[in-house]
Amino acid sequence: MLKRIFSKQKGFTPTSNTSLFARIGAWVNPKNRVPSDTHTSKVWGFTLIELLVVIAIIGILASVVLASLNNARRKSRDARRISDMKQIQLALELYYDGVGAGGYSSLVATLVPTYLPVEPKDPSTSVIYPYAYSPTSGTISTYHIGADLEDTSNPALNSDRDCNSTGTPANCPTTNAYTNGFVGGSATAESADGCDAVTTDTQFRCYDLTP
Repeated sequence: MLKRIFSKQKGFTPTSNTSLFARIGAWVNPKNRVPSDTHTSKVWGFTLIELLVVIAIIGILASVVLASLNNARRKSRDARRISDMKQIQLALELYYDGVGAGGYSSLVATLVPTYLPVEPKDPSTSVIYPYAYSPTSGTISTYHIGADLEDTSNPALNSDRDCNSTGTPANCPTTNAYTNGFVGGSATAESADGCDAVTTDTQFRCYDLTP
């Protein structure tokens, strides 16, 4: 008698042999309910341990999905940055062809709106991208543009310039000084601290282009 009364308490299934997943299915869809015995035909609850197991599983799945989502977002932002670099490079070359002996522009902003609809900015910080040019006076004969990529193993980093346009330029189209120079890398390595060479930015790699 006590067993029969106790087994009918809602939310408690001490006499049920139904599996946890079967009860989850029955809870989600009542049509799937198959009574385990005549005394528990209308009782479909979960023990505390079962609830904790379900919560743990949901937590693990949520963390996996969140990690995948964050990775996809990083790749999307990097793709945008690489696209921006190529658009700026194309606009600079069109400007160079358009002005002839005038050389390249000293500012990316002057390419708007004739060669660029708007001046591209980093999708995370909304800050304009690093832009250096050389020589520091007279007709500009070369430039150096860059963007910080979040994915340090991005394949695009294998085909960029890795120019260091600060001080005495290295691995650049010219050894003449640049205005607003930055570290895009070297002949042997990528910049490990981003284009601004700040040591706290070790999670970034500088993707840079020159003519």
